[in-house]
Amino acid sequence: MLERIRIVLVNTSHTGNIGSVARAMKTMGLNELYLVDPVQEPDSHASALAAGATDVLHKAKIVPTLSEAIADCGLVVGTSARNRTLDWPLLGPRETAAKVLAEAPNYPVAMVFGRESSGLTNDELQQCTHHVHIPSNPDYSSLNLAMAVQTLVYEVRMQFLEADKHPHREQSEYPLAEDLERFYAHLENTLTDTGFIIKNHPGQVMAKLRRLFSRARPESAELNILRGILTSIDKK
Repeated sequence: MLERIRIVLVNTSHTGNIGSVARAMKTMGLNELYLVDPVQEPDSHASALAAGATDVLHKAKIVPTLSEAIADCGLVVGTSARNRTLDWPLLGPRETAAKVLAEAPNYPVAMVFGRESSGLTNDELQQCTHHVHIPSNPDYSSLNLAMAVQTLVYEVRMQFLEADKHPHREQSEYPLAEDLERFYAHLENTLTDTGFIIKNHPGQVMAKLRRLFSRARPESAELNILRGILTSIDKK
């Protein structure tokens, strides 16, 4: 199950941080690392800080965009250090671990971490199904990248070890990230065609609709119904 849990680092600046993240992952039994547009690819400094986790580092997949890193994932949790203009479904570290472990048997799941200095952009956060916030000391809330990863993967590890003590519950099937993106593109095109969205002045309509559907989190069958509704509108 742990092999289906993916750590995604977006636009990481320092190679040493990538190595430290690989080490944090391996100590908790995770080995799927994706690097989205890193400023510099892992080097000898990364290998040095990875210590005995160079195998995780060497098999890391480097991709140009976040959408490519999460396309086949059914659950995507983005780390958020502060409140945004539009609140998203927000989890704590333990809730995140429980949800990740519950859904990992069905499809790959991802935990996404942003830039060391500024985190994830609003656009990147909108590609996530949920957000997670680590409730650190408000007077000194600074966590480096490896610390943040270690905190979340530790929670995953602890709940993974406890999983056998709880009966398995059937999980709903949710759409993958690429399916959701196709739905959002379809929805925006249809609403533009009907005149609900004004092409030259779209405003925040799609951002708010993304938040609505992330909060509701439609299952795969429900998303198919929504796509069918849009298609029926397109035909009219």
